[in-house]
Amino acid sequence: MDKYLNKIIKGDCIEVLKEMPENSVDLIFADPPYNLQLQGDLYRPNQTRVNGVDDKWDQFSSFEEYDQFTHDWLKACRRVLKKDGTIWVIGSYHNIFRVGKIMQDLGFWTLNDVVWIKTNPMPNFRGTRFNNAQETLIWAAKSQKSKYTFHYKSMKAFGDDKQMRSDWYIPVCNGKERIKLNGEKAHSTQKPEALLYRIIVATSNPGDIVLDPFMGSGTTGAVAKKLGRNFVGIEKEDTYIKIANERIKKAKQIDDEFLSYAIEEKKPKVSFGNLIEAGFIKVGDFLYSKDKKNKAKVLANATLEWENKTGSIHKISATILGKTANNGWTFWYVPQKGDLVLLNELRDRYIKRYLT
Repeated sequence: MDKYLNKIIKGDCIEVLKEMPENSVDLIFADPPYNLQLQGDLYRPNQTRVNGVDDKWDQFSSFEEYDQFTHDWLKACRRVLKKDGTIWVIGSYHNIFRVGKIMQDLGFWTLNDVVWIKTNPMPNFRGTRFNNAQETLIWAAKSQKSKYTFHYKSMKAFGDDKQMRSDWYIPVCNGKERIKLNGEKAHSTQKPEALLYRIIVATSNPGDIVLDPFMGSGTTGAVAKKLGRNFVGIEKEDTYIKIANERIKKAKQIDDEFLSYAIEEKKPKVSFGNLIEAGFIKVGDFLYSKDKKNKAKVLANATLEWENKTGSIHKISATILGKTANNGWTFWYVPQKGDLVLLNELRDRYIKRYLT
């Protein structure tokens, strides 16, 4: 695998993928040809020509040819994807529905369809349709049984402690980010780094291998490098390879200390009984609600007694609050040295002493 790592391999992606080791990559981002089926030139109201996608690599003679191409590269990608890996495929209304069907036929398990809403889309100059302001990404696991990576808590923090939704408002490449050659776009479908940043942070880990079978201008490689991931790029066009390599060379990796996912770490399982066994709480002690209006006695079997009712720390706290369920770790307090200490804090002390 070393001969592919952190390199852009020149060639047809289907043929290159056949040579790569099976089950070798953690994450795939694919931005394949869209088969846009454009008819003739497009002009702005001031009669200047729109520099759209008219590249040969986006042209297919029929839907059948495009479907076969899509089937073949997706099948090749699935072979090199690890059993718990995932793939992202981006497309427009021209191709994404065909792509999605083929992905399901090959055994990929769809996790989300994410809509990239462009905050600065190109206008519809002909005025014959709605302004096309979005592209769709399909996020899928290798199979239904895959134990895939998803940093839920990190993405929630990313969105100011709200669940991240599947509609992403991100501007298209513009200004300094847009790579140009001789005053023209170097690549007609260059994707914004913000899009790849979110995908890679959300669904991979530092040190993972990220594959892009249609490397283009190198966005995936540059962002992967910044985020401490390895990448493998495949590209046919010499011009794009040169642009991408120069871009990736300039990318600087973020220090490892800033790439951790501490927020995602799960606490070891500790029961209330463990605290009693270790002497953090004694049988016969009282636990108190924060306002001290309620107290419950600790029994030898790790249950609480409150107003002739017995139950777990969770059940008794729920009964006091009139709920069907409640987290007792964040409800009960233990008196220590004149202060009330949250039960959850005692659990953290237990973990620190015995489990770390």
